[in-house]
Amino acid sequence: MLDLHIGLMLFVAVLFLALLVVLNKILYVPMLKFMDDRDASIAKDLEAAKELGDDSASLVEEAQKLIAEAKQKAAAIRQKSIDEESRVAQSKRELKETELAEAYALFTKELEEKKAQLTNELLSQVPLFKESLKAKFSQL
Repeated sequence: MLDLHIGLMLFVAVLFLALLVVLNKILYVPMLKFMDDRDASIAKDLEAAKELGDDSASLVEEAQKLIAEAKQKAAAIRQKSIDEESRVAQSKRELKETELAEAYALFTKELEEKKAQLTNELLSQVPLFKESLKAKFSQL
């Protein structure tokens, strides 16, 4: 039935072991080395990405600080210009008020003079009015 050939079995065993040694040198060792190098490269890239992430976070924080400082400076400049314009407007208003007060005083003075002149004219014409009234009453 079954014939066992020891020589053939030894030959197959030696051939199998030789194949394992050859495959180990040609295939498995380079493949394991490639996988280790790839793992090391990935770890290196992850570390670099973490450093860049930390750097980018600090850069973002610095940018936010710069933006906040710029907003404060802009607000200060805006407030300064508002204050300046308020002072200019206040001085213009005060100047206009003094001009209007002077013009009003001049107007009231002229009005008083005209009133006095009109009063004098009316007083000088009172005798004429009296005579014209007498004439009218006498006609009645």
